[in-house]
Amino acid sequence: MPLNAKPSDHPNFPPHGRTGLLLVNLGTPEGTDKKSMRKYLKQFLSDERVIEISRPLWWLILNGIILNVRPKKSGALYDRIWLHDDPDGSPLRKITRLQAEHLAKTFKQDGLVVDYAMRYGEPSIPNQLQKLTDQGCTQIVVMPLYPQYAASTTATVNDELFKWMLDLRWQPAIRTVPPWHDNPTYISALANSVRTAVAEHGKPDALVISFHGIPKRYHMSGDPYHCHCMKTARLLREELGWDKESFHATFQSRFGSEPWLMPYTDEAVTEMAEDGHKHVMVLAPGFVADCLETLDELGNELEEEFHEAGGETLTYIPCLNDSDDGMKVIEELAAANLAGWVDVAPRPAAKAPKPKAVKMKKAG
Repeated sequence: MPLNAKPSDHPNFPPHGRTGLLLVNLGTPEGTDKKSMRKYLKQFLSDERVIEISRPLWWLILNGIILNVRPKKSGALYDRIWLHDDPDGSPLRKITRLQAEHLAKTFKQDGLVVDYAMRYGEPSIPNQLQKLTDQGCTQIVVMPLYPQYAASTTATVNDELFKWMLDLRWQPAIRTVPPWHDNPTYISALANSVRTAVAEHGKPDALVISFHGIPKRYHMSGDPYHCHCMKTARLLREELGWDKESFHATFQSRFGSEPWLMPYTDEAVTEMAEDGHKHVMVLAPGFVADCLETLDELGNELEEEFHEAGGETLTYIPCLNDSDDGMKVIEELAAANLAGWVDVAPRPAAKAPKPKAVKMKKAG
């Protein structure tokens, strides 16, 4: 028998030796109907990393109240941003898919497989990891698409990854991409998006940097998220050269009755309008792809609140999405974390590109 021949009783292993790169974002429902929304909300709000209260009490609240009331309301909100004529449907899913496709095209070489997953909904993390291993990936880099670390975002992606590995006999080598809240390329990309918006719409009376909030209790328990957000905001302000009076870091998307990180975005913007600000710009650096919280909560609801309080123009600056600068950030981070497994080089960033926006229906 030749030295490299497989014995007759050898198990039939799948091909191996390739490297996988998996981009992971938060998630999205499959549709805007009540059934799809209920399924998505149940998975999302059942995550102990997201809701940190007594499980028996939360089970009663979730199943007795929220899942009977919220799916219809949330479905109506998603319907305002849904891409009804697009197979992806969800803007978040479409943009994340495009990010993965652009990355695969840029890094095109034998032995590297690039894909994407959602923490909640489809395509799921376990299914996509299995897909990578079925294609022969014995080394996998998982990249949670969250610049600022939080237990309710980055950590829960890692939880799902390690949970998937528990039952594997042949576990792949794993790397997880750390947060990049202070990465110079990321800060530069954000600054370019602000400069592009200012060139198109004029300099505003104030720039609001809105991050997704978390309960203050999580911060006091040791979550570094608030610190990461504040550092991102400071570095961005310094990069832009703006004064502190016209630059405001705030937090959005709170729910429930307990205190969340402050100041709250909606209250801050309303106060600005009441103080005579006529033009406000809003940027959401914590989101790498536009989604419900940006397109509707900021682009529709916040704009309405600003107008009702006496403001005239609220300019929402799109996320980096799959713009040249946005992809440069992802490429640089991916290349650094693939090093030693696959040697790839990111493209040079285009100068001050305009972030690609997802069209949305106006409220009303």
